[in-house]
Amino acid sequence: MKYMILTYASQQDYDGMAGKDTGKPAWAAEDFVAMGAFMEKFNNELQESGELVETRALAAPVLTRRFGSKDGQAVVTDGPYAETQEVLAGYWIVECESFDRATEIAARLADTPAPEFVRATAYADIRPIVEGRDELVG
Repeated sequence: MKYMILTYASQQDYDGMAGKDTGKPAWAAEDFVAMGAFMEKFNNELQESGELVETRALAAPVLTRRFGSKDGQAVVTDGPYAETQEVLAGYWIVECESFDRATEIAARLADTPAPEFVRATAYADIRPIVEGRDELVG
């Protein structure tokens, strides 16, 4: 079964990682390096176990474009969204034996190096991937 592990961040989080003033402590360069090293190791371990299908980080919310409609007309809105609104920051698609195993994998993300104020609010969602229409209604 395939599962998607989703992580979230706000524009304020991205700005903090870039060292910009956000009203919260900026990330130290060593924090960012440690996070990168952790993610590389995490991804390599999943690749070696055969469980990693794909993973990607996403650009900052300020670079987002949202499409919708209003009164039957297409509406396109460029970022940024509210500075503190959380949006999808990255994802992993894993293929593993069970929802519990996917949850175990996601739980390892709690060890990601980051400033404590970031770690205190970090979370991940784990969702089964639907392979066909019948799974949506079954």
